[in-house]
Amino acid sequence: MSDFPEPTKSTIGWREWVGLPDVGIKRIKAKVDSGARSSSLHAFRTEDFDRDGEHWIRFWIHPIQRHDEIVVEAEAPVMEFRSVRSSSGESEIRPVILTTVNLHGERYQVELTLTNREKMGFRMLLGREAFRGRFLLDAGRSYLGGKPKRRRRRTT
Repeated sequence: MSDFPEPTKSTIGWREWVGLPDVGIKRIKAKVDSGARSSSLHAFRTEDFDRDGEHWIRFWIHPIQRHDEIVVEAEAPVMEFRSVRSSSGESEIRPVILTTVNLHGERYQVELTLTNREKMGFRMLLGREAFRGRFLLDAGRSYLGGKPKRRRRRTT
């Protein structure tokens, strides 16, 4: 018998499909990164505005990596603006929103910073604050929550 209790958390891989229902995204491929504290979502355009005395942001997303044909427009209240250091070492002030995430059948709230990730391999980065205490990370595996079924292309 081990001195350590058996883990009761489900395991996620270094890449997972994530749903963001509050912003109209059924699924987006996310890189799970324990080296990043915060999570970020690709927003190629943003507009700040006030609604009922609160600061809101309207943003546009290309949810499919390496494609810009599909555009999702979303709005959310801004929690704050936060300085985030990117992987290249440069700091950027980013808007932060609180939104619902669906991951491995669990639905919970996460903070997302909005930034242009056009040149990055993934349109979403899931940082450790978004999965700490909920999931274990197996960095050698991918899509432990399953992959979406691919649509067949119609040939005529």
